[in-house]
Amino acid sequence: MRTLHHYWLCPFSRKVRIVLAEKKLAFEMVVERAWEQSPDLLALNPACDVPVLVEPNGAVLADSIAITEFLDECYAEPPLIGQNLVIRAEVRRLVGWFDVKFNRDVTVTLVGEKLFKRQMGIPGGPDSKLIRVGYEAIPEHLDYIGWLTERRKWLAGDVFSLADITAAAHLSCVDYIGDVPWDDFPAAKDWYARIKSRPSFRPLLTDHLPGMPPPKHYADLDF
Repeated sequence: MRTLHHYWLCPFSRKVRIVLAEKKLAFEMVVERAWEQSPDLLALNPACDVPVLVEPNGAVLADSIAITEFLDECYAEPPLIGQNLVIRAEVRRLVGWFDVKFNRDVTVTLVGEKLFKRQMGIPGGPDSKLIRVGYEAIPEHLDYIGWLTERRKWLAGDVFSLADITAAAHLSCVDYIGDVPWDDFPAAKDWYARIKSRPSFRPLLTDHLPGMPPPKHYADLDF
């Protein structure tokens, strides 16, 4: 049995969980508080970060991009990075957009400040300036998702891909703290509703952090 070392609201961990589910690969999950730098996690990944995937043959893979590309190459169905070079390049571009730009602009400033600081026990509370940066940045990204999905069936083209998974993984974390203004961006909301309904995504909607419940709409497929 493969094992995924993850953290509930880490978007990079969530991305790998969705890919494993889309590929219909069985796995067990081990929750890791990476900031505690446990010896077990450090032995698996010298960077002491999640996600880490341990394959049934004992191979250890770290970093969400390395893991998801490995899974897509090893398990062909369904293809999640595209079946021609142009689409693969577009999928990778959008994965980079959300893993780097969205993460920096929104995930870190909102989820990081409001949730992870508390989980990590960092004193001082959330930084209001960084939170304001996140609030100001998220409309640009929701606009872009809407622009893409008004021209394509999914973010990178006609087929559901790792680009959709990556974007949804980040947005699901922000949605957990109730900070996505869905009603102002109906095209993005419609795209996200389609992803929420996928069997691979539904288990993420049952994640609850002790003492920090999500808003009521979080797990509602018809939000």
